[in-house]
Amino acid sequence: MTSLDGRVAIITGAGRGIGREHALLFAAEGAKVVVNDLGGSNDGTGTDVTPAQEVAAEIRAMGGEAVVNGDDVAAWEGAQRLVNSAIQAFGDLDVLVNNAGILRDRVLVNMTEEEWDSVIAVHLKGHFAPTRWAAAYWREQTKAGVNKPRNVVHTSSTSGLFSNPGQANYGAAKSGIATFNQICAKELIRYGVKSNCIAPGARTRLTLATPGLEDIMAPKEGAFDMWDPANISPLVAYLATAECAFTGETFFVQGGTVTRVDTWAMGDTVAQDDRWTVAGLADALAPLKRD
Repeated sequence: MTSLDGRVAIITGAGRGIGREHALLFAAEGAKVVVNDLGGSNDGTGTDVTPAQEVAAEIRAMGGEAVVNGDDVAAWEGAQRLVNSAIQAFGDLDVLVNNAGILRDRVLVNMTEEEWDSVIAVHLKGHFAPTRWAAAYWREQTKAGVNKPRNVVHTSSTSGLFSNPGQANYGAAKSGIATFNQICAKELIRYGVKSNCIAPGARTRLTLATPGLEDIMAPKEGAFDMWDPANISPLVAYLATAECAFTGETFFVQGGTVTRVDTWAMGDTVAQDDRWTVAGLADALAPLKRD
């Protein structure tokens, strides 16, 4: 028996890059896959269902089961249709992998409202809306006495976790996703749902759009390709298994390396048994200043 045998999974942004590798590995591991992709360009403009159709065809050619969904994950009704498509095609939904994303990089003083709004929508709302409809379905299943393991895997980024200049929109969304993941884990455990998050390092259309990364990420002949997007998918597949031991965690994954990312934690403290003055805080906080 394979690790995802018989599980029904939705994978968003599965037409290319990391999402495509997720879909192919999930199918190889026995999952029935809804291949979701709007088919837009790096900045989210345009639509083309062809990449999703090609991935679904690859899955069927290898003997797996897959259907295509072209709904916009950031659209409320589109996200509902996405969840419903899994239930209609395969009779259930066990796993949701939120992977879809776009880039519209710009330094803060030059960023437009539309560039901010579009990236926040695709990433942050594009994680929230499908998760919300999946969670509603799982709640109803639990109420009906159907209790089984369910899994959500979200996609954050080091750009958000460790703040990359020039990506205020993308970084804010990706940082928000990591927190959203923790809230999902706490709220949805009552329905048998485990929620985890990844921050991948891989060669994709989005990463290659960053100047200088194309040379850094180029495969080296005879060496392990640490930037291959296929390296990311085994961790996602594990986090999607019924036996997954984690919930509420975020993992950085690149090549053969998987690192758990610690969440926000309280640091150095100054305290007194009275209200501070401005001058008093200036003196007390001075030793805490980072070099």
